[in-house]
Amino acid sequence: MTMAKSVNKPKDKYYLLSLGCSKNTVDSESMAQVLNHEGMRGVGDPEAAEVLIVNTCGFINAAKEESVEALRQLVAIKRADQMVIAAGCLSQRYGDTLAQEVPGLDGVIGTRRWMDIFDLIRRLRRRKHPEPLYHLPGDADVVGRDERGVLRASVQGASAYLKIADGCRRPCAFCAIPRIKGTAVSRPLEAIVAEALRLQAMGVREIMLIAQDSTDYGYDLGMKDGLAQLLDAIVEAAPGIPWLRIMYAYPGYVTPRLMETMARHEQVLPYLDIPLQHGHRETLKRMKRPAKVEWVYETIGRLRELMPELAVRTTFIVGYPGETDEEFEALLKLVRELEFDRVGAFQYSYELGTPSAALPNQVDDAIKQERYERLMELQSGISLKKNQALVGRTLDMLVEGHGAGEEEDGAETGDVISLGRSYRDAPEIDGYVLIEGELPIGEIVPVRVTGATTYDLIGTVDVAAPMVIKPGQVFGEGMIDVGTIN
Repeated sequence: MTMAKSVNKPKDKYYLLSLGCSKNTVDSESMAQVLNHEGMRGVGDPEAAEVLIVNTCGFINAAKEESVEALRQLVAIKRADQMVIAAGCLSQRYGDTLAQEVPGLDGVIGTRRWMDIFDLIRRLRRRKHPEPLYHLPGDADVVGRDERGVLRASVQGASAYLKIADGCRRPCAFCAIPRIKGTAVSRPLEAIVAEALRLQAMGVREIMLIAQDSTDYGYDLGMKDGLAQLLDAIVEAAPGIPWLRIMYAYPGYVTPRLMETMARHEQVLPYLDIPLQHGHRETLKRMKRPAKVEWVYETIGRLRELMPELAVRTTFIVGYPGETDEEFEALLKLVRELEFDRVGAFQYSYELGTPSAALPNQVDDAIKQERYERLMELQSGISLKKNQALVGRTLDMLVEGHGAGEEEDGAETGDVISLGRSYRDAPEIDGYVLIEGELPIGEIVPVRVTGATTYDLIGTVDVAAPMVIKPGQVFGEGMIDVGTIN
């Protein structure tokens, strides 16, 4: 690969907007590394860049609309010496039809070929006609075969998302991810461990292992209990990473060995993100999801026996086609009895091309909204009770930033507040811990909980408790705008 040039010309600048989930953010970081190696430099202002890239999300209709709008805004402001490229899931899913929705789009590259982003730019620079150029793989192409030596991680402060696999082989009726990403492709264990070591050297304190289905890791490599093997290998090789967090576990595949591995290693946080999607057997069967609800009770019970401090996060879909009052009540019963620490809920979104789109008995939008509100009201009470039970206890907190204290009327007090997360809180989706005073960012400190709200904890530094780890070097200057265009 060509080394970075010593002089960056104006045309060698790129603006990269990353939309969607953390897995998409990892792909954005990877594209940025490819461009940096080719002598380009990321900037935060689209007007200052020659190349404008949107790494799109196409998971649900709302995400599609956000991605299309972001592309249209960039096309509207681009000059003759600029190009706009659509990358990511929406590009992979809709291909050349995306250019019809966004007239003026210059290039389209699919999520399975992110590593070819500079090749597409080079072709666009040489083109003689204004028609958009496409880089979309055939059905035989899958991710993971040609990563060009880039770090498959997204580093945000002292935390990092580390991608262990891509694609998915699950048959969920409501999901288009297998069509977008292809089948599941696991990355070599040795490559992941080597990247964990690189992250440790950067001063990263928390690694979140992510994939479309993290519990399927290693299946295509002939591994049994591949995720458990991977955890063992990372813990042994990178003891300086104090927090390892598992995201996106699949119901039915949290094996006894995985549970025991989580419980055995202090570095592996007692936290599990396991999207269950529903609590009624018939609904789950229509979703083409594991339908043995008894497994959920047995597995959560066993996990809590092995790890009494376990925090469980899950997600549910309400208003799935055919969902009856009885089925919805079964979902509420599951939530009421298992008392999950965190719950995310979504109203079913019609997705063209998925098996669920052809199901009869679509649920009225008003009923979806009412069921969503009932579910979240139930969970709010559970979350508040769980948080209140922590008052008086000491938890380790990873400091992430600072803010201004506020009065009850919203006015700023002038006091500095430190914000961080405990082991119970994954970035972006869970709550925060707030304490008075300015603590060093990237440090893990013991915090005595003095108050609780539905989602967040309030505390003070516990000076009597030992410090977990001193802060190290955090990742350098970022180049990606994660969010939307204002």
